[in-house]
Amino acid sequence: MKQDTLFANPQPLVDFTFDDAVADVFPDMIRRSVPGYETIIALLGGLAKHYAQEGSTIYDLGCSLGAATLSMYSQTRATSHLKYICIDNSEAMVKRCQSRLMRHMPETDLHVICESIEDSAIENASIVVINFTLQFLSTESRLALLEKVYQGLRPNGILILSEKLVFSDDQQNQQQIDWHHTFKRANGYSDMEVSQKRKALENVLIPDTYEVHITRLQQAGFENAYQWFQAFNFTSIIAIKSPLISPPPKISSNK
Repeated sequence: MKQDTLFANPQPLVDFTFDDAVADVFPDMIRRSVPGYETIIALLGGLAKHYAQEGSTIYDLGCSLGAATLSMYSQTRATSHLKYICIDNSEAMVKRCQSRLMRHMPETDLHVICESIEDSAIENASIVVINFTLQFLSTESRLALLEKVYQGLRPNGILILSEKLVFSDDQQNQQQIDWHHTFKRANGYSDMEVSQKRKALENVLIPDTYEVHITRLQQAGFENAYQWFQAFNFTSIIAIKSPLISPPPKISSNK
């Protein structure tokens, strides 16, 4: 794993982009920057095992290097005729994701696509994952994407939405930011690295409150949406297309 030192030296202020330099160090960057990231990725596999439906499609929107897809694939091999579609608008990420997934998911119905997830079709889905990606879209376009996901999900299908949070209470918001920065320093980032990356992201990553996320998901059609994970100011939400009282889909097993 190549170490992230992209912000270790003074540099002109430019907006953060998912270019080749970021793609090269992304596994180290996100592990050291997002509290709970590795836990979310690991648990996605278990959720996928419960909700993957035979003959359906699993979408990873904003897939970066495909970590979420790999976790879900590891737990859904017994489910027949699954298609995996990974989408990202970064050519650098897509190139590496394609190579990585082809090594680990041979003979799988796999499609890695470079395009904006705002333009992507969502069809016949049992699982859609949007991991720390919605926050990079314009606030005006977020509801339209979630509506499209809802329409493209099968009954009993799920959306996993992971995001950075902002808090309406100023004191709580600042405390969460301070805790997050402490987490990053504990993982070896200097004050300069923390400061420079935060400035680079200010105009690119626009977080919402948890309440805004839930309201938006409900507006998109999800009757059941709730938090299943949080670490400091990072959360993951599960949204289910049908009522919780509905039985989960049967999982096939090899005999």
